[in-house]
Amino acid sequence: MKRIKDSFSIKNLENISGIKAHTIRIWEKRYNLLSPERTDTNIRRYSLDSLRKLLNITLLYNHGFKISKIANLEEEEIPILVRDIALKSTSEQVSINAFKLSMVNFDTVLFDATFDELLAKNDFTFIYLKIFIPLMNELGILWQTGAISPSHEHFITNLIKQKIHIQTELIQRSNTPVKNNPKFVLYLPANEIHEMSILFLNYFILNKGHKTIFLGQSIPTNSLKTLLSYSTELHFVTYITVEPNRTEINNYIKEFHQELIADYSNNLSMFGPQIQYISEDSKLDGINVYSSFEPFIEEQLNTSIFV
Repeated sequence: MKRIKDSFSIKNLENISGIKAHTIRIWEKRYNLLSPERTDTNIRRYSLDSLRKLLNITLLYNHGFKISKIANLEEEEIPILVRDIALKSTSEQVSINAFKLSMVNFDTVLFDATFDELLAKNDFTFIYLKIFIPLMNELGILWQTGAISPSHEHFITNLIKQKIHIQTELIQRSNTPVKNNPKFVLYLPANEIHEMSILFLNYFILNKGHKTIFLGQSIPTNSLKTLLSYSTELHFVTYITVEPNRTEINNYIKEFHQELIADYSNNLSMFGPQIQYISEDSKLDGINVYSSFEPFIEEQLNTSIFV
């Protein structure tokens, strides 16, 4: 099984670039911008180089370059222009496209340069919420539809995690938590491994002066009871992407409530795709269910995302 996808349909190119298949065909015919191979049944197949070129062309096109002008550029001029625009632009979509390009090329240098330029103009919260989340939403759809491979998705995900870790460490080294603030425990339930969202929440909560205890992936409820020897006024925070699944989540909440909330002053705030399956009778005292970060931040941290 190939780890890296290197052959793409015109529909794949449409999904990744945002340029309609009909337009791609016109650009091919009129400007000779791409040269697909043909299968035995005359179906277009595009190489990884073609996808890279189309992403570059798309970024220039979306930034006001006429397609006729792009067609007249020398091959080596295009990536130089793209990098220059990506690093200077204030457009969020241009940054998203630059990160997509870094993913397709497995280009850590472009990723870091784009990120550094963004961080010079914006705080990390803005970058994560306005650029990384839309980027990951797009990539999730592309991965599910086979437009990109797991290698692409893992490459970009791990770079984003790396940035969260770096920003979190900077806060931990420079900030002292405000006394008497709630202590937040960030964790994922047993068999849940998708930790990017709680990594960001850990960063954000720390940045607002609160103390956090970050436990990470796949923590059984019984293991959390160890923390009761530390405090019985804890605010647990979790993000459920896959597990516990729709058939288990309500029993999970009831068990969690019985073991960690009923006899204590603890709370649990929950996020993620699986929360849609939480029944009303599972929303017990101390259980908070949020469909987005904003209400949690307003209610539990007494602040807003952008202040």
